[in-house]
Amino acid sequence: MANVVPIRRLLIANRGEIARRIIRTAHAMGIGTVAVYSDNDATAPFVAEADTAISIGGQTAAESYLDVGKLIEACKRSGADAVHPGYGFLSESAAFAEAVTAAGLIWVGPSPKAIRAIGDKLAAKRLLKPLGVPLLEAFEVPENADAPALAEKIGYPVLIKAAAGGGGRGMRIVEKPADLPQAIESARREAAAAFGDGTVFLERWLSSARHVEIQILGDKHGNLVHLFERECSIQRRHQKIVEEAPSPAVDAALRERMGKAALAAGRAIGYDSTGTVEFLVSGREFFFLEVNTRLQVEHPVTEAVTGLDLVREQLRVAEGEALGFAQQDLRINGHAIEVRLCAEDPEKNFLPTPGTVQVWEPPAGDGIRTDSGIESGSEIGIAFDPMMAKIIAWAPTRREAATKLARALEATRVQGIVHNRDFLVSCLRSPEFLRGETDTDFIANVKPNPTRAIDESELHAAAIAAALHDRGSRLRQMRILKTIPGGFRNSVMPPEQVSYAFRDARLNLAYRPARDGSIAVTVNERPCRVVEFAIDERGIDLAIDGRRCRHSVLAAADKRFIHGAAGDVELAELPRFPAPERAEQRGGLKAPMPGKVMSVMVAEGDLVERGQALLVLEAMKMEHRIDAPWDGTVKTLNVTAGDQVANGAILVIMEQAE
Repeated sequence: MANVVPIRRLLIANRGEIARRIIRTAHAMGIGTVAVYSDNDATAPFVAEADTAISIGGQTAAESYLDVGKLIEACKRSGADAVHPGYGFLSESAAFAEAVTAAGLIWVGPSPKAIRAIGDKLAAKRLLKPLGVPLLEAFEVPENADAPALAEKIGYPVLIKAAAGGGGRGMRIVEKPADLPQAIESARREAAAAFGDGTVFLERWLSSARHVEIQILGDKHGNLVHLFERECSIQRRHQKIVEEAPSPAVDAALRERMGKAALAAGRAIGYDSTGTVEFLVSGREFFFLEVNTRLQVEHPVTEAVTGLDLVREQLRVAEGEALGFAQQDLRINGHAIEVRLCAEDPEKNFLPTPGTVQVWEPPAGDGIRTDSGIESGSEIGIAFDPMMAKIIAWAPTRREAATKLARALEATRVQGIVHNRDFLVSCLRSPEFLRGETDTDFIANVKPNPTRAIDESELHAAAIAAALHDRGSRLRQMRILKTIPGGFRNSVMPPEQVSYAFRDARLNLAYRPARDGSIAVTVNERPCRVVEFAIDERGIDLAIDGRRCRHSVLAAADKRFIHGAAGDVELAELPRFPAPERAEQRGGLKAPMPGKVMSVMVAEGDLVERGQALLVLEAMKMEHRIDAPWDGTVKTLNVTAGDQVANGAILVIMEQAE
């Protein structure tokens, strides 16, 4: 085709797992790749995997991945002739797309005109209203607007949304008028930090609906198709964590209606490249939400059921190629489910949990795919999204896909950091999920277990594996008397002892080798006979009272990370002598994570009520309110707006009312 311009070197204006994902397809197509990285991403896996990597400096998104000038300069320095924006950051910025094309580069995405016309959520609603697409009532909230009056027109609860982005940033549900001003201010700040645009609007909030989206794909020759639907109803903080294709609630007739509405939106602006038209579905009705003018995080489930590589299609379209198929050529094959594995604590309202990933071993097997941004040793910081990886399962049926994915998660070894893996397994194995009852209130109604229940036998086995693996490590490090069997004594000596902590439990172990080669072990005075079959640096193969089990074991300082058949167990080795106790500051409210203090709403001496907002912390591109745990008085305020605080730092000291 005469107007096809092959891409030689592709700069990826993004980071983490999506950068690695794009690199993988680009290399398969014979395209060279360029990564850009901030100061805190210098050792990230995506940087090493690209052919060339350019430092753009900075610690935050605004100082790095949102800086258009730095990105264009990186293209010049690297000799890139095309830019792929991934998702998030500048992927839906018409100004960035224009800057790329103005620099003589190929933009991998829809035209700046299309982004401007439909990428802004309010502009999209105005465009689609004459087309008869069902819409939810919405009003923009300028700085000087009478927001309470606009909210009253819609009716509570209302949803505050960022006009320029997605991914849950800049979104707040407001139940009552008193909470509206603070929620709008917080949403503006979050949207400006994540997307460089603080514009927000109010929209009617539908509870107990399903979030269903249609994937569209077009070329520069007027061809446009939809690749069926994905359901993304299971969310926390308005961010998706479980996605699937097809939706269990969409039949052929509803799929056709929604597909036609999505294509109407695309044709209205001559859309090319990949895009997603999002809807809320309630029964047989559906309402337009927004158009995401980019690749979506959840695109792998569509790839799994259609057999297409959407990044490949994006690159081909950007080069000027026509689609190689029509709507009638597309079919849904089987079922695919994706989960987002995140560094966050489900027991603490999904607060981010930055730290070091000591061990990362993703699952394997037919129909299992992992897109990750991490490796063992990766640091999860506070500047960016807490997602570490996406794990996807495909199977002929939905139930098989769900159980296959749950088992793959259980087999995943991710240690050293608090994460949501066990919560995801609980979601997938719940009767409600298996029945397809997945609306936007799923977490609130089903209440999946935030952590895995670990029974006594599994806990004891993990402790035995840790103790005997440590013993084996010591034996391997012996420099003298190596021919003497471990545990040999020429007199009767007491057994070796070690104690571990697991949550609030204490495990006291004693062990002594027996003459037959086995090891006599007691755990909390419960005796058992242990036989070692194999042991190496990575793990140990044991039979405990005749029950054989294999454990991977990692020792890091006083921590022991043990992975068995059912998942991970983390133990802390207790010191032989108790450490001196330190006095705790009574009434002190601690930072639940490292972050930046965005605003402080109280002063010393203020009387506050239980649940009242005291201050707001920002971490991992999200804002988190610190509320008063009881009625009382602010005795001491240790922070001001703009302060950076460490995890566990005392922010406020309160005196409880009597």
